[in-house]
Amino acid sequence: MQIRVINPNTTAGMTAKIGEAAQRVASPGTRILATNPHSGPVSIECHFDEVVSAVGVAEEVLAGEREQTDAYVVACFGDPGLLAARELTRAPVIGIAEAAFHMATLISTRFSIVTTLGRTGIIAEHLLQSYGFAHHCRRVRAAEIPVLDLEDDGRAALDRIIEECLRAKAEDNIGAIVLGCGGMADLTDEIRREVGLPIVEGVTAAVKLAESLVSLGLETSKFGDLDYPRPKTFSGEFARLSGTGG
Repeated sequence: MQIRVINPNTTAGMTAKIGEAAQRVASPGTRILATNPHSGPVSIECHFDEVVSAVGVAEEVLAGEREQTDAYVVACFGDPGLLAARELTRAPVIGIAEAAFHMATLISTRFSIVTTLGRTGIIAEHLLQSYGFAHHCRRVRAAEIPVLDLEDDGRAALDRIIEECLRAKAEDNIGAIVLGCGGMADLTDEIRREVGLPIVEGVTAAVKLAESLVSLGLETSKFGDLDYPRPKTFSGEFARLSGTGG
């Protein structure tokens, strides 16, 4: 089985860390191919970043369709371009926020999210509503660290995340914590040891869900809105996408 794990930003170091975390939990025989777009934001911290990155996600799925790809993971907690990506393939496409929410509800009745910036916390709240998990989440907390601080100053960023997780444990009346950024994928074990609660991280959760769907023979439905796009002409810099679809 091959799973293409797409980091929607263009920071190669983060892509490598995400890929390593994914491979650590993958079953024997599962190959993880971690990729990122060639163009787009170096980090994703707002709605504008998400819109731009979604094109790169779609192009990474199209690239995967030319290879032997069994499933895809969109490894950004905003799940940018998730439904568009599902339109482009029959293979399962899993967003890490949606995966983490599902996993958290299987091991606890209430969870909190600890993310990077307050404004991305608002995006997480939108996703909770959209996916139907709002009543399971007690609070969305922000460590107030830019995403790239996870690359540039890992220890200081990790300490801030742990502090916020400990506050969530003490104040939120929860059973688990969801980490709200794909760039935290390599920090899970240490956070779990320091906090003493189940810590759900979306990249690894998404890999296991993707493996399960493939093993069950479940594909993305092509009946209704997730059918392939109708091929059409695109102009300007998107001319390369002309004819995309079924």
